[in-house]
Amino acid sequence: MAAPIPQAYIDELLSRLDIVEVISARMPLKKQGREFAACCPFHSENTPSFTVSPSKQFYHCFGCGAHGSAIGFLMSFEHLGFVEAVTELAESI
Repeated sequence: MAAPIPQAYIDELLSRLDIVEVISARMPLKKQGREFAACCPFHSENTPSFTVSPSKQFYHCFGCGAHGSAIGFLMSFEHLGFVEAVTELAESI
């Protein structure tokens, strides 16, 4: 079994990523003030309730409650495990 990924590595990876770039490469986002919005990819909706905050590097859906970092988004959106999501993001920078 592989050793767990050190928290310092995860923190460094997240600090070097832009969550807006990670998400907008997979779905369209529309700028709304200081944040970005879209219809949530995790539930069916007609009115955008999914927001991405560049300043907080965090996403949140006010409709279904989905939220998290770039790693969590990739895990949910692409159905990846934690290690696979971290690896894919690390290879993208």
